[in-house]
Amino acid sequence: MLYQLAYRGVHTNDNVPGDGRLVSVTRNPLRVVIAEDEALIRLDLKEMLEEEGYSVVAEVGDGESAVERVTSLSPDLAILDVKMPVLDGISAAERIAAERIAPVVILTAFSQRELVERARDAGAMAYLVKPFTKADLVPAIEMAVSRFAEIRALDGEVGTLRERLEVRKLLDRAKGLLQSQHGLTEPEAFRWIQKTSMDRRLTMRKVAEAVIEGSMNVPAETPQP
Repeated sequence: MLYQLAYRGVHTNDNVPGDGRLVSVTRNPLRVVIAEDEALIRLDLKEMLEEEGYSVVAEVGDGESAVERVTSLSPDLAILDVKMPVLDGISAAERIAAERIAPVVILTAFSQRELVERARDAGAMAYLVKPFTKADLVPAIEMAVSRFAEIRALDGEVGTLRERLEVRKLLDRAKGLLQSQHGLTEPEAFRWIQKTSMDRRLTMRKVAEAVIEGSMNVPAETPQP
């Protein structure tokens, strides 16, 4: 479930919003490309995604085909297995991430933890350990989409790589506070920061700093299931 922030209460004169609450909203289903060379796993994954309301727009069995389909279809998400023929999932993720086309979730076996580090360095936003369930799948997707949105937003707001790294650290601290103190998930915390930034015409850096300093009003109610 995705959420947006609905504000209530009185706005103050300190250029920050009043208290708000998160309410569910409808949106078009996320479009997903699956790349997995094992047909049974690919079928199971597709069924899980469709049962959760996602739209699978392409299924492929190798990394090269995954890059081609992601490039041509511009989906909202790509799910790639680590080990595939022609081009492995990490190399495919690196190419997709370099072009900022779509967030990538990597599928990996438990014994491939060293590959998870490589996948993260290649630009993957989240990973799933096989065997996985729908309870594992949805949070990984939410995490990947949220982190990708964060990177895209920072691309437009912050000029240099050094500045982006500095702002990412501030955002991580602010998100952590929103999670621990107000019961938000990481994606919900980022969406609150991003929406507050747009609504109040502040940079996300300023919003994050205000949350850390305690001078920013934050959601008074957590989302209901």
